[in-house]
Amino acid sequence: MSDTWTTSSEAMEPEMVKTKEETDRKCPDCGGTMDFDPGTGGLACPYCGHTEQIVEEQQERSAKELDFSQAEQTGNCNWGVQKKVVICKSCGAESVYDALEIASECPYCGSNQVMEEKGKDTLAPGGVCPFSIDKKQAGIRFKTWLKHKWFCPREAKEMAKPEAFQGVYLPAWTFDSQTSSSYRADYGINRTIKTKEGTRIQTDWHHTSGTYRELIDDQLVFGSQRYDPALLSQIQPFDTAHNVEYKPEYVAGFAAERYSVGLKDAWERAKEAISLRLRRNVESKIIREKQADQVAQLRMQTEFSQITYKYLLLPVWISSFTYQGKVYQFMVNGQTGQVGGRTPISWVKVGLTVLAVALFLALIYCLNNYVF
Repeated sequence: MSDTWTTSSEAMEPEMVKTKEETDRKCPDCGGTMDFDPGTGGLACPYCGHTEQIVEEQQERSAKELDFSQAEQTGNCNWGVQKKVVICKSCGAESVYDALEIASECPYCGSNQVMEEKGKDTLAPGGVCPFSIDKKQAGIRFKTWLKHKWFCPREAKEMAKPEAFQGVYLPAWTFDSQTSSSYRADYGINRTIKTKEGTRIQTDWHHTSGTYRELIDDQLVFGSQRYDPALLSQIQPFDTAHNVEYKPEYVAGFAAERYSVGLKDAWERAKEAISLRLRRNVESKIIREKQADQVAQLRMQTEFSQITYKYLLLPVWISSFTYQGKVYQFMVNGQTGQVGGRTPISWVKVGLTVLAVALFLALIYCLNNYVF
């Protein structure tokens, strides 16, 4: 598999986020600090309830697609406001906060062993998928989800407090690319033949080759290595097309995790996912065009061109609790409300369920075999 990195004349270079001379999120009524409000899509004061809309351009803009081949020359560490990196000494999480914001508790593990690390730049995002699910709604979705976890111990359910959710923006990369794949494969067509013993399936094999082209749009790669991929998959998909160009107001009051998967490493992961997708699509193409029953020995070589990327922040509500010495983490998609997580298991409940099923099956067996 080879890469063709081309500089597209249409690929847009990043604009530096304009830094305000003075960051002023103070409520004009009471002087409290205003945060982003998922309900209104603007700023809201948690003390007196005053709300303000975020000032937009005449036409709301999304994050720009940036030329991958020029990435090293266009890195942007300007968040528009002064930021600080806070590190949790317990779990190692690195979060990005407003410089004046108090960060006393880790949003990932709940530990209060947090400390600020100075002098560390972090790449600023090009766009944000804002929260549309607020903390209360996240708690309701989580409570409903947890209610259906029959094997979760009652004590654990009582420890998992819906109100403990904290809003965090997770880093993510998305990639667009034109792909051109040359392929060779064998395809099989089944036919039924009669023998002395009866009938059997005979597969006739044929060779084929060709070219398959597909435009990849917004292939998502998370910029965090902190989470089990299975957990992240439970709260997907994210509507990455529904993003807005980054403004510091959109992350006001929320933590943003510092990415631990860089751009080039993310592209390697994206290529793996894209390659799997292309293989499935080529197999489907061969089966459809050849009216085949199966495909074997598929060999592909893919070239990628016009590669562009975006660095986005994705909204997630995170909560965790410790049960019998083990930390259990839960997430709620801040766009859709989709819940994910793994709960402890009560083996007493499992045993009772197995026993009940066994007794039920035994009862059915006895009734079916009872002779009047």
